Amino acid sequence: MIIEPLDCRTEDPVGGKARSLASLTQAGFEIPDWFIVTPDDYQLPPLNGLHAVRSSAMSEDGSENSFAGQFDSFLNISPDDVEVHIEKVRQSGTSSHLETYARTREVEMKGRVSVIVQKMVDAKFAGVAFGADPITGERAITIVSAIEGLGEALVSGEIDSENWRISPTGEIEGASKLLTKEQIVEVSHLCRRCNAHFGCPQDIEWAIDQKGRLWLLQSRPITTLAKLPDPSDALTVWDNSNIAESYGGVTSPLTFSFASRIYEHVYREFCKLLKVPRWKIEGHNQVFPQMLGHINGRVYYNLVSWYQVLALLPGFTINRTFMEKMMGVKQPLPDEIIDQIIANNSTSRWRDGIALFKTTLGLVYSYFKLPRQIKGFQHRLNDALRVKVPLSRFSRSELISHYRELEDKLLHRWDAPLVNDFFAMIFYGLLAKNTDDPNAFLRDTGDIISARPPRLIKEMAALVRPHPQLTQTLLSDTPVARKLSEVREHPELNKKLQSYLEEFGDRCLEELKLESPTVLDDPGSLLQSIGTFAAHPPKETVKEPSPKPRGFSQRFLASKARLLIRNRENLRFERTRVFGRVRNIVRELGNRLVADRQLESSDDVFYLTLDEILDSGVTRDLTSLASLRKKEFYNHHQSSSPPDRFNTRGPLYRHREFLPEESHEDTKGDLKGIGACAGIVRGPVRVVTNPREATLQPGEILVATQTDPGWVVLFPAAAGLLVERGSLLSHSAIVARELDLPCVVSLTNITTTLKTGDLVEMNGKTGEVTLLNDEN
Repeated sequence: MIIEPLDCRTEDPVGGKARSLASLTQAGFEIPDWFIVTPDDYQLPPLNGLHAVRSSAMSEDGSENSFAGQFDSFLNISPDDVEVHIEKVRQSGTSSHLETYARTREVEMKGRVSVIVQKMVDAKFAGVAFGADPITGERAITIVSAIEGLGEALVSGEIDSENWRISPTGEIEGASKLLTKEQIVEVSHLCRRCNAHFGCPQDIEWAIDQKGRLWLLQSRPITTLAKLPDPSDALTVWDNSNIAESYGGVTSPLTFSFASRIYEHVYREFCKLLKVPRWKIEGHNQVFPQMLGHINGRVYYNLVSWYQVLALLPGFTINRTFMEKMMGVKQPLPDEIIDQIIANNSTSRWRDGIALFKTTLGLVYSYFKLPRQIKGFQHRLNDALRVKVPLSRFSRSELISHYRELEDKLLHRWDAPLVNDFFAMIFYGLLAKNTDDPNAFLRDTGDIISARPPRLIKEMAALVRPHPQLTQTLLSDTPVARKLSEVREHPELNKKLQSYLEEFGDRCLEELKLESPTVLDDPGSLLQSIGTFAAHPPKETVKEPSPKPRGFSQRFLASKARLLIRNRENLRFERTRVFGRVRNIVRELGNRLVADRQLESSDDVFYLTLDEILDSGVTRDLTSLASLRKKEFYNHHQSSSPPDRFNTRGPLYRHREFLPEESHEDTKGDLKGIGACAGIVRGPVRVVTNPREATLQPGEILVATQTDPGWVVLFPAAAGLLVERGSLLSHSAIVARELDLPCVVSLTNITTTLKTGDLVEMNGKTGEVTLLNDEN
């Protein structure tokens, strides 16, 4: 059958090349006369002059596979020979090299081959043009290549061409002997028109006839661009320093959507609290929702957004150094990005002066108001968490209302923790500038609530120790229910255990992940830790007294830093309570969705986003959506993690892989991190990736990627602590100092460099770790 271009319909089985050419013809592009011969029987119309005979297979010229050069094409065919060459093109659809191409690309060949018969152009010049740079990925650039005569020799690679790069403003890069400047711009404009017509960059073939008329011969997508970033897109720097302590490994869509929502609201309110002018905040409205990224299921800081928010505050050049230490960021942003951020936040001198004055007043006011803010925050928190009946008796609408209340009373008013953290960062930074060893002054910060669980574990272990049979039960793989039953036979122990679960039941490994089971859900690791500590009590050591600060400034800074760091850790526990309540709410909402046959399992709720479970999503088929994401996140669990720090440009999906940013660290010699709690320890290490299944032996040094409050069940038995990630103000550092547990954080690749049983010497003051062998 013969199909004329103007009669071609979308559903006609004419192949990708013919379908695109028909669409361009119908849109009025200048294309030589042509028609389509389908795989069926046909009656060839009368022909005059020379023609080109080309393939148009169903799989050809697609968005992912071009099949360029895989089918036969013939030029300058006389009318009498057209039918013969139509058959030759059809037969090329069964060639062995085509089968190899399809098999290599994992492409299924669909249907038979249609054929395009097109009148030849008497070309003076011909060539190709790309609506983007297919090598670098620059979408704003057009590439034009030309030779004399027909373009087939260029496409086949027989003849070298003249090439030009054309910018969006029409500037031409490259010398020209063939085409005039006007002709180069005309070809570039034609290519851009094809881009606009198809909505994606195109690879076109063109010709200029002897009279100077430009013709479009064919157009297809540039298939290499889908996984090629645009180097002109804005640079984004991703870093998981510190945040991996809260969101390590793969994190569910529900948790990420909740965390991202919190960060957006909390830091916007923080800027308001510090009297940052409204016009400045509104000028950064696009920044606050982009402070976190969810990449291959892992959570990262978007450092550019963090620096942009910090630049709203006075003293950015000083504060950013403190922020980097607090967040555990090992490398700052490139200077050109910092300079751009500073330039973007600069206005007129008088306006900057007024903004600086107001923000400084806001800082001073917030500092003196902080004790009152903390009390008010804790009062609001206790009030918001108070419920009269169990959540299991709430209706779906009541659960959603309760969540909204938590948002309004707490998540949108997270003032005390933010202000306290900011001043903890400032005072710690000032203390570090004022002394060589700031950590020495930060022991005994007072009643840090995160230090209570290890102490309670010691107390419970002391009650278990006189009962060898109970100790063995807790250490064995006996079911948790059986262990709890035996604990209940010891009233004093059971009372302490129930008190522990009531106070710290919401604490768990990866406690900020809503999908994480709590200690209350599964107390197995807690019971195991009690049994380990009962069987292997540590040697009593004399706690080294903290040195006394010298001079007024050291005393003042050390005192304020201790207070603020204690507040920081205790307010994190309040955060645990809030997250625990949100966890219970979404679990109950998952139960309601299962009851309403919207989900297959209540755990599937974690594969939805917060908006989707609050009934403001865009799809009603939650079962299919959860199933799709479960498959995606299964693949995330099987894949290796992206680097701790890497750069991207433009959309993440354009990146085939994420390459680590070039490190400026000196990796020679012994391992070196940041000393977080002084003390020299020599002993074997135990590398722990899953603390639920880990048991430490006496004298072992715990090695971990990161720790959160759920890891404290292992701290009592550890002789020292080596952590791959974290900063001086991370949870592991603060609790280690409170327990006087020698600790080094920010040890790059420590969990892969060391293996369980390696003998090391660690120095918690200098941050040095030495791997010992037979010689030393």
